[in-house]
Amino acid sequence: MPAIVLIGAQWGDEGKGKVTDLLGAHVDYVVRFSGGNNAGHTVITPDGQRYALHLMPSGALSPNAVIVIGNGVVVDPKVLLAEIDGLSERGVDTSRLRISGDAHLIMPHHRALDRVVERYLGSARIGTTGRGIGPAYGDKVARMGIRAQDLLDPGILRQKLELVLREKNQIMFKVYNRKAIDVDAVVEEYLAYAERLRPYIAETRAMLWDALDAGKIVLMEGAQATMLDMDHGTYPFVTSSNPTAGGACVGTGIPPTRIDQVIGVSKAYTTRVGAGPFPTELFDDNGQHLRKIGHEYGTTTGRERRCGWFDAVVGRYAVRLNGITDLVITKLDVLTGLDTVPICVAYEIDGVRHDDMPTTQTAYHHAKPVYEELPGWWEDISKARTWEDLPANARRYIERVEELCGTRVSVVGVGPGREENVVRTPLLR
Repeated sequence: MPAIVLIGAQWGDEGKGKVTDLLGAHVDYVVRFSGGNNAGHTVITPDGQRYALHLMPSGALSPNAVIVIGNGVVVDPKVLLAEIDGLSERGVDTSRLRISGDAHLIMPHHRALDRVVERYLGSARIGTTGRGIGPAYGDKVARMGIRAQDLLDPGILRQKLELVLREKNQIMFKVYNRKAIDVDAVVEEYLAYAERLRPYIAETRAMLWDALDAGKIVLMEGAQATMLDMDHGTYPFVTSSNPTAGGACVGTGIPPTRIDQVIGVSKAYTTRVGAGPFPTELFDDNGQHLRKIGHEYGTTTGRERRCGWFDAVVGRYAVRLNGITDLVITKLDVLTGLDTVPICVAYEIDGVRHDDMPTTQTAYHHAKPVYEELPGWWEDISKARTWEDLPANARRYIERVEELCGTRVSVVGVGPGREENVVRTPLLR
């Protein structure tokens, strides 16, 4: 059986967790391939229970799926164990979790540097969550990282930590006037985590290869989204990994020839958290309306999300970059009650129309949206379950999104619950 990749097609918070949960009962493995606890997925079960997941793959709520944290993820052990405990207290079986031994760990010096550097940048700050994700990935690239497998060897853990803190403590003290981090205290703390995490750490690459060879369905889910990709997003206002479809191969060890389907998730409008360009951002009552009706506050941070109209330039870019075969459009219900619903179909930059993403960062900062306005609808669509249940104008809106993005819209979300969807084409075929 082939593998399936699920990615965000905007700036994150599109509802990937809901889609993973929707598919969870039908797949055998759910693998997280990038990011850390700077991301969050909210899942609402049919009985109305709400789960906020940060490091655990969204498939944790599926009764049978093996859940895997891949090598491309950076893991804060304290956060992960707290999440495991919280789920266990609510009756969720977490024994199915496996963690790649090659996943890198977020250490105390990563969190400390993340916070102090962000403050130091002032008005030029990126808008990170301060959870140490960027510095952890930086050490990974610099070949100074500490991995999950190092928890299983106290000697290696201490040796690596002493080496890295020799440099990091100098930076903390001499550059930022902060207290040095004590090696002994960190080793003691992380060896305590090791005792609890030991049963979960595994060679996940071979496990996934064997699963695919045995005909199992493997779903790879990313955190963040296309426009936050380190290489392909709105750099430097991006995350520190590759949450695009190509990153799924790197972050799991599954080869691209095994991937048969890429599912992209977009909201029916657009949101963004943190700093960076956002051409369709709204600063008027419409923006406040989207934020209020859509409950646009971060799962992980609680920060207000910036809101704007649907950006089809971003949509086309995401489809082509990721090879998206199926789009899931979430939160269509939030647009109910608007007289007209604009869609950004192009950008104007210095008087010139651009139908595709501009080449330079400077040009994108100056991009002004070119809108096409579609008629709105007033009918309550939260009970819609078939395409025909949707009002004609809502169907017209989705069809226009489909035309502009260049791929089919297979599922439309009409509410936050697991079952509140219109399925045009089954995602698992």
